[in-house]
This record gives sequence, structure tokens and C-alpha cells, in this order.
Amino acid sequence: MKASQIRTAFLKFFEEKNHATVKSSSLVPHDDPSLLFTNSGMVQFKRTFLGEERRPYTRAASSQKCMRAGGKHNDLENVGRTARHHTFFEMLGNFSFGDYFKEEAVDYAWGFLTGLMGLPADKLYATIHEGDEHMNLGVDEEARALWEKFLPRERILAFPTKDNFWSMGETGPCGPCSEILIDQGPSMGCGSPECKPGCDCDRYLELWNLVFMQFNRREDGILEPLPKPSIDTGMGLERIAAVIQKVPSNYDTDVFSPMRQRITELTGYKYGTDAEKDVSVKVIADHSRAAAFLIGDGILPSNEGRGYVLRRVLRRALRHGRFLGLNRPFLHEVAVSVMHSMEDAYPELLESRSFITRVILHEEERFNETLDHGLSLLQEEIRVLQAENRKIIPGALVFKLYDTFGFPIDIITDMGRDLQMETDEAGFNELMEKQREQSRLHWKGSGERDVSEVYRHLAAEGVVTKFLGHESLEGESSIRALVHGGQPVSEVVDGMDVEVVTQETPFYGASGGQVGDVGEISGSHGRIVVLDTHKLPGDIFVHMGKVEGGPFHVGDVVRLSVDAAARQDTALHHTATHILHAVLRSVLGDHVKQAGSLVAPDRLRFDFTHFASLTHQEFSEIERRVNDEIRRNLDLEVHVMNLDQALKAGAMALFEEKYGDSVRVVEIPGFSQELCGGTHTHRTGDIGLFVIVQEMGIAAGVRRIEALAGRRALDHIRRQREALLEVSALLKASPQELVERIEKLVAQQRQTERELEALKASLTSQRSQDLLDAAEDWNGAKVLVTQVETDDPKVLREMNDRFKNRLQRGIIVLGAAHGQKAFLLAGVTPDLTEKIRAGDLIREIAREVGGSGGGRPDMAQAGGTQPEKLSQALDLARKIIKEKLGV
Repeated sequence: MKASQIRTAFLKFFEEKNHATVKSSSLVPHDDPSLLFTNSGMVQFKRTFLGEERRPYTRAASSQKCMRAGGKHNDLENVGRTARHHTFFEMLGNFSFGDYFKEEAVDYAWGFLTGLMGLPADKLYATIHEGDEHMNLGVDEEARALWEKFLPRERILAFPTKDNFWSMGETGPCGPCSEILIDQGPSMGCGSPECKPGCDCDRYLELWNLVFMQFNRREDGILEPLPKPSIDTGMGLERIAAVIQKVPSNYDTDVFSPMRQRITELTGYKYGTDAEKDVSVKVIADHSRAAAFLIGDGILPSNEGRGYVLRRVLRRALRHGRFLGLNRPFLHEVAVSVMHSMEDAYPELLESRSFITRVILHEEERFNETLDHGLSLLQEEIRVLQAENRKIIPGALVFKLYDTFGFPIDIITDMGRDLQMETDEAGFNELMEKQREQSRLHWKGSGERDVSEVYRHLAAEGVVTKFLGHESLEGESSIRALVHGGQPVSEVVDGMDVEVVTQETPFYGASGGQVGDVGEISGSHGRIVVLDTHKLPGDIFVHMGKVEGGPFHVGDVVRLSVDAAARQDTALHHTATHILHAVLRSVLGDHVKQAGSLVAPDRLRFDFTHFASLTHQEFSEIERRVNDEIRRNLDLEVHVMNLDQALKAGAMALFEEKYGDSVRVVEIPGFSQELCGGTHTHRTGDIGLFVIVQEMGIAAGVRRIEALAGRRALDHIRRQREALLEVSALLKASPQELVERIEKLVAQQRQTERELEALKASLTSQRSQDLLDAAEDWNGAKVLVTQVETDDPKVLREMNDRFKNRLQRGIIVLGAAHGQKAFLLAGVTPDLTEKIRAGDLIREIAREVGGSGGGRPDMAQAGGTQPEKLSQALDLARKIIKEKLGV
């Protein structure tokens, strides 16, 4: 049975048990700001388990995309070296939200494994929680009794809290676990006579974890029973596939065979003939899957957060490609095999093929340049260490090469060993741990607002806000909650800052890149000026404002009025954003994907994936096409439909958004279709005018356009025209003559600068000759130590070059002072570097001026903050040189 058949069988099995089949959520966890990646099946249901969200079903099953790398899962180096370790994997799971509990969970798991999958019952074990006196819990006898229907008592094992108790956090839902294990036989074991369930080897393999969420952990640590206990289970698809297909490793299953085959085609290496090369094949196979899915979910390589994990995954795969002789870009080709092999469950990968492969190829090309540079740097550093008779490669250098160039420590260790040098692994490990700690401290979360306790309680009470803003800008509703200073209050009065939740609202809550509406909430005793509106998970709209007059009370019926002008300006920019997105894909290619946006009354900002800055021609073409579409003045069409229907109809979904089963599609007929809950114009012509203000790069492979629409665009053009007329007046030329006039001025300026540089060079040459005449002869070496007048360290380098060309054997030390800075340079002809090294000399004398520096044996520079001590530094230089030359 193939893995895809197992996935289908699992979901169908639970569908027949009245479970809703729920599509995998994104690897970016929209409902948990604390997580780097979605790492289990329950992540998308977390708010449902917490009672903050209500779904139209109480039973669910899913096959969830998961990623475990980075954060606490920072053991990338194990991937490929064990049979089960992966970065990306799929987790099969069934869930009950206060519906069934332990008995059904056990029955379903047993029925699926032994009935549908045909696993031998006499090879299965079950574990239960052994109890914990600190939590005042005894052995989970209820679970034991349920397992005894299927298993003899000796194959039901009690394990401690660390193995068999699960918590969602320090507080909240938690409960004992029950794991199903399979005995794969002695051939899969460690060979120890002590081997038994719980051993780290693969003989007694953990297959399926059933979590019985039956308690709520209070802040004081006390466990209280949940009124509606729930079920959360998880089973790795790759793991169950390996068992059913009777192969020793997940990497030997059909899940990875397309990637293994493609790697063989690219390298000529036959998997299974060399253990170390097999590791490289496994790494590439695993990491190509992770890369395809991460990029498919909108994550791009970067130097922080999720993007940094992706970059490390890509670079590790590329290093292992080199171990197999692949010195050219190849990973984007392996990623295509991932897309084809996963097409049945994840067709969106193939739909995004151009985008995903372009991102990987771009990163491959960058890394190949970086890796070559890193090798050169390592070889240069080793030469310096050898010249100084040092036998240890410093941990700081190893870390720099690992962090910047993706070098594994074993490559550096091997190179050092060949040269009889040791590697400071302890220093490297210390810096790695510091980096992990910094990553933990600086991880800002998923970017979604962390919902405060007051709104969690409202969600648990079933409070939702009905949005009326697509139909009207005004409406009446009752106040459901007032929040001041983070606490719920029953009344607010004049001058207070307040957050207001109403039953219904015409105010758009900030989401999808569109800012929240502004306006006012009025009552019989005053008004609340609404300065912003937020939309929280669970469809709670929060109006942020300030009370004028009052009082206002919970339960009051109020009138809500959106600022019509601000809403209209925002709508213009939002519809213009949709047009811009479609035009970019048309002009630049279908690899263009939205990577972020801001839609506001005064501007729009659009981030998109592309790998080069726009040419002048592309810039003009994009702006022209957007305005052409505006002038077509088409009616926008809005459809509400099922998510799958919308995607099949060609509607574009955006990375950063989380969609429900029912979605809103905004269509410009024949031109653009996007899933969008935002506000728009009625016709494209309402936009009037569109102007791109600037285009820039904001990250590797991500560009940003800032633009204006409507009256904001017209205001911008007016300001530009006024500036143009002012410049025309200054240059006494018509606007049509300005380019020619400015070109002449620039040419004159350049000519003047060249003449000035030539004059400076002549003066410098004369001064150099005068100084050179003052050089002294110390034991056959010409020595010049002097202060010169300049404010530019570059001049010192030029003088040094001139002196060395004229000196056949000598040492030069130059100093200069400017403002609060001191500059120093030391130059040594090659035949004297054995006696005195420029780098060592400059380090010594730089301390005198409160600075530091370094460089090569033949030339080094330094700077300092105490120019008044320059003469002392030059005196010290003379002293050191005399000692070294034996004068």
C-alpha cells in the first residue's frame, strides 16, 4: 500500500465514523503566534480545544503538513542519519471536540491499524500514564481497561509523565496519553539484552499517540476535570508507511523514491551502495520536500525567523549535493519530483512550480558563490594560523563559516586534521548555543495578534461580530463589551480610551493587509471617536477609540458610522492592488506572488516575489497597464462560494491569509480573481489614476512597490509638476529642455572633479617625493615614520603604494589626524615581513591612539579616537622597528 493510499484510507475511515475531513493548514501557524512552524495536527484546532472558536463539527480528521526544524527542534544534523528523523512530514490525526472520548479513540485506532491496515495484533503494544503524585493522579486504569479488550495485560505498559502526559502550555487543556507501539523484531533492534518498549532503537516503534484531554491546568497547578473532555491523536504518515511497506527506514518508502530516483539520475550514484553517500541522498530527499512545501506556503529564504530555517535547509542540501559531485544548481530539479509525487494531495505545489523552482534556483546560485568564497576564506585563515604556528582552528572562525557559509563542522575538522590541526569544537558549541538563545529571545511569533484574556473569554461565550460593511457604512447595534486598560468594564465616561465590541458593525477590522476603518460610535449622551478597528480570531471586531461625552454602558444601543471618505480612499487602493498584482504576473511572469501588502487611505504597498529590480521599461509598462485597466471601467463582481470551488475556478489565494470553508471572491471579469474579504470600489474606473512612487528590494527575492491611487495620485503628480517648474526656473530652461541642461551640468561637474583629482595627485606626488627623501637607512633598510596632512585614509594607501614602488627594501609608517580621529598605516616590503609584520606593528601602535586595526603582513591600517597622541604612536613605531632591525 502506497503512502497516498494510506492517507486516503485514513481520512475515509474516519469520514465513515462521522468525522469532518479538514484540509491541512499552512506551515505558517496563523492561530498560534508562539510557534515557528505548524508542528502537529492539533495546531489548527488549538482555539477550538480552548473553547475560543466554534466549528460546525465536533469530530475531525486531517493529514497535516508539519515542520520540525529551528527553535527547540534545532537538530538538523540528525536528518539523514537516522531512519525516522525528518524536517517536513505529514501527521495523520483524528480529533474530538467534546464529543467522544477514550473508548472510541482506542476502538478507532485499533480498528484502523489491525482491521484496515492489517497489522499483526500480536506485535502491538499500548502505553498508558503511570500516574503522578505531584499532580495527584493515579495510573490511567480507564485506558488500561479499554486496551485489555484487545491486548494481554503484559503488553499494556505504564510510562511516566515525561512520556505519557501532554499539556498545551503551562496552563490550559492537558491530559494523559496512550501510545501504540509495534515490535518490528530483533533485526530492527539495538541488540541489547535489555531492549524493551521505551528503548531508543527502532525495534519497538511508536506508531500513534492518543492524547486524552480531560483536565484544565489552573495557574496554581491544580488539575480540574474539563466539562467536555476531548481527543487529539497523531501518527506520522511516513512512519506507518515504512511499517506497512516492511522497509527498515522511512527513506526506503515510496514517499521518498521519486526524489531518490531523480538524485540518481543527476549524480549517477546508486542508493544503497555507500553508507555515507546514502546519508547525502536522504538529506537531499528530505530537504527538497521541506523546501518545496515551505516556499509553497510563502516562506522565503532570509536571515531571520522562518526564512533562516529555510535557508539552512536549502544550504545543507546543497552541501550534501557537493558530496555527491553536484557542483551546479540541482535542488530545484529534485523539488519538481516532490511536486509530482505529492500532486494527488497537494496539487497547489505544481500550480506554483515556476515560483518554487525560481526561489530555489536563485538561492542555489547565491550559495554556490558564497560557498566558494567560504572555502577561500577558510584556506586563507588556515595559512595565517600556520604562519603563526597555531595548531587550533578557533571556534569563532568555525562558527562564522557555519553560520555565514553553511559549512558543517566536519568539513573544517577534516581539513584541519589533514594539516595536523585541531578544531575548537567547545568554542563552536558555545557560540551555537548563544545563537539558539538569541533566536528564542528574538522570535517575534507568527505575526498574528496574540489575543488577550478578555477577548478569549468573549470568544468562549460565543460572542462574534456580524460585519455589515460590505452593504452599508452605517448601522445600529448593541454594545457587547467595553474594555479599558486591558480589563472589561461596564461603563466608560468622557476622556477614557476604550475598546468597544458590538453585536454588528459596518467598520472593517484590519486584516488581509487592509487597515481598519475609522469613524464614530454615537449614543444619546455623546460619542466615541473610533481611531482604528481590529478583527480578532473568531470574528470579534474591536473598535479602538476615545470617549467624548458619555457615559456608555454594556448593553447600550448605539449608532456606528464609518468615515466614508477614508473608506473610499482605502477601497481605491485595494482594488488598485488587485489590478497591480495581475499586471505584475502578466509582465514579469507567474513566479510573482504576493508576499505582503498594506492598503490604507493614503497609499498602497505591495511586496512580491521577483529576483531582479524592475527595469525602466518594466516600470513604465506596469504603470501603463494598470491605468489601462482602470480606464476599462469594469464592474467588480463578488461571489461567495466554497473554498475548493473558488480555487478550482482559478481564484488566487494569498500566503498570509487563513481561509474558512466559505470564501469571498473579488473578480474583475476576464482579468483578476482573488480570495478577498476587503472593501473595494464598484467599478475599476472609480480609481481614476494610479502612480508608482518607488520600487525597491526588501529581501532576497522580494521586491516592494509603493503606489498611490485616486486623489492621492493626483496630489503626487501636482507636487511633481510644481517641483519641475521650480527646477526649470532655477536652470532657466523649459521642462522639455531640462534633461539636456542637466546632462551638460553633470558633465561640467565631472570634468571639474577630474581636474581637482589630478591637482591633488600632483601635490601628493610632490609631497611623497619630499617625504621619501627624508627616509633613513637602518641596517640596509629604508625607514620612513612620519605624520602627513590628510583627512582620508585612502590617501595614506596611495602614498604607501608610491613609496613601496620606489623603495626596494623598507618600512613605512604614516599617521594623520583629522577632527577627533587618528589614522595609521604600516607598510613593509616583502623581504622584511619575516622580521616585522605590518599587522603586528599596527596593532601595537594603534593602542596609543585609543584604537585597533590589522591587516596583511605587508600592509595594515588602523584608526583611533585620540589624535592628540599620534606623535606618541609614531615614536613607539620607531622604537619597535629599531628593535626588530637590530639598530
